[in-house]
Amino acid sequence: MYGILVTDDEQIMVDSLKFIIEKNFPSDIRLFTALSGSSALETVMKEQIDIIFMDINMPGLNGLETVKFILQSKPDSVIVILSAFDRFQYAQEAVNLGVYRYLTKPVNRNTVVETLRNAMNIVDQKRGRKNSEEELHKKLDIVSPMVESDFIYSAALSGTKDVSEYFSYFGITGSAWCFCCLEFPGMDEKRQNESYEEIRRLLRSRVQCITGSFMANRLASFFYFPIDGDEDTVTEKAKETIASLYNILCIHVASGIRGGISTFFTDADMTGTAYNEALEALSSTPASGGIVFAERNAGKKRDLNPGIIAESIFGRVRAGDASSIRHLLNSYGAALQDSYGGDMGKVKNAIFELLVNVRNITTEIDCNYRNDEFLSAFSVLSAADSMSAVLEFTGKRCEECATDVMQFSQTKDNPIVKKAEDYIEKRMSEDLSLEDVAEAINVSPFYLSRLFKEVRGENYINYLTDLRMRKARELLKNPRSSIKEISSEVGFNDQNYFSRIFKNKFGMTPTEFRNVAK
Repeated sequence: MYGILVTDDEQIMVDSLKFIIEKNFPSDIRLFTALSGSSALETVMKEQIDIIFMDINMPGLNGLETVKFILQSKPDSVIVILSAFDRFQYAQEAVNLGVYRYLTKPVNRNTVVETLRNAMNIVDQKRGRKNSEEELHKKLDIVSPMVESDFIYSAALSGTKDVSEYFSYFGITGSAWCFCCLEFPGMDEKRQNESYEEIRRLLRSRVQCITGSFMANRLASFFYFPIDGDEDTVTEKAKETIASLYNILCIHVASGIRGGISTFFTDADMTGTAYNEALEALSSTPASGGIVFAERNAGKKRDLNPGIIAESIFGRVRAGDASSIRHLLNSYGAALQDSYGGDMGKVKNAIFELLVNVRNITTEIDCNYRNDEFLSAFSVLSAADSMSAVLEFTGKRCEECATDVMQFSQTKDNPIVKKAEDYIEKRMSEDLSLEDVAEAINVSPFYLSRLFKEVRGENYINYLTDLRMRKARELLKNPRSSIKEISSEVGFNDQNYFSRIFKNKFGMTPTEFRNVAK
């Protein structure tokens, strides 16, 4: 089937071409006509048009201008120019635009038939080429993720393979590169599978990158940037690009994403080091989300603050994210040993205190949480004969708490969400940010945001707006309250903005609703 469009400002010319085409090609065509350039553009945007006969001299948007616009959006279109003037400048411009043929009026039947038949052959060739390309892309879409995942595993995790062949395969040579570890808190396996291709597409839209598969709720990606000038300038621009990418991911995939980015390298032998740097940077990322770029401090021992690491562990538990706790605990243990000069008694006391806090955080969220392992925690830690045994016991308890928080947050009768809803209901007229509500009920904004999404199926802003609109609808039934008063009572200082939101929600303005509700 071929879509054909005949465009001419003279109806007699349109009718003539239409007669010739329909008589000689009675099947396998869909024929459209237009009497102006703007009408032709509208048809091309709405219908699948393959071949276009275009008059060159028309009032308003002339033929050549129309062709320019068409080829910008539909470059595979086969264009045949029609003109009553055999002028070289018109013909030359048409050729420069990439049209198929330039015909002068009057055009005889045989010329039209021959031109159209050849144009159909060109369409067939383009379709064949396109189908072949689509098949190739489908095959590559299957193979590429496997090759990329193998590269990530070889470069970052196994440490046993020579990755130089991969560098050559992906064209990474002559580039500054880094590892990026992304963590998607609260994203279950089903959502990971649904989001993976979208994440890859978004990453590749801005940078050259190789992306592995999900490991728990983490995704490792390898970014590389050609060095076409000063290396420091390249890496600074690369950081800006990565920061922009992070914002795009938070908008299109999920809020609260955490990211750790290594320093930049050019040596293929440093991939393992880069990956570890990215993990270390990820562990320093706030629980509420954000990205941290690793700093290169050669020969300088990094100061570890046990208090800051402990807060990160508490944040992971509140977020119901068990995947990163072990890594944080290893850093916490090393920081404690450094702070207490290897005094294991003091180290164990500090870890016991951390466990008490973790249990308290869990019971604040789930008041019915019970775990008998905590009853013997002090004696188990006291009897432990190595740091690894201490961390193993502690890691299991922390992961169990985080898992319980995750499971509890997914129940429909979540008391935290109910508490937030009650607070919002009583203060609907106020400017209520997510941070304000979270602080009032003593949870983190990130945790509350995720709860609203999981329990109510919508984000906080949508929930609040919907609640305000329902309240406004009830208030509008009372004729004694002005629309301005109602707008203010449900938290909108701008009456016009309130009216727009109300109309988007209910399909009519507040005034129209009030008149209907009488």
